Amino acid sequence: MSLKFSNTAIGRLRIAGIAEGISFLFLLLIAMPLKYLADIPEAVLITGWIHGALFILYITALLYVWRAKRWPVFRVAVGVGASLIPFGTFITDKKLRNEENTLVMYSAR
Repeated sequence: MSLKFSNTAIGRLRIAGIAEGISFLFLLLIAMPLKYLADIPEAVLITGWIHGALFILYITALLYVWRAKRWPVFRVAVGVGASLIPFGTFITDKKLRNEENTLVMYSAR
C-alpha cells in the first residue's frame, strides 16, 4: 500500500478511506474487546465517535468524487460497501491508487 497521496479528489478519498479503515479496525479489535472483556465501555464511546466522524468524512469524499469524476452508481455502492466490511477500504485503496497515479501522470504532461 502506497502512502503517497496527491492533492486531488481521489487522493483525499484515499486519505479518508485509510483513516476510516484504521478507526474501524481499532473499534472492532481493540475498543470492543475492552468494553466486553475488560468492562471499559468508554473505549467504545470515544472510538465510536471518532469512527463515526471519519465514516461521514469518507462518505462525503466518496460523494464528491462521484460528482466530480462522474462515477457510475455501482462504483459508489462498492465504495460504501467497502466501508462496511473490515479491511474493505484498504482493498479498494489499491484501485484508487492506480487511478490516482494515472490522473497525476496525465495532468503532469
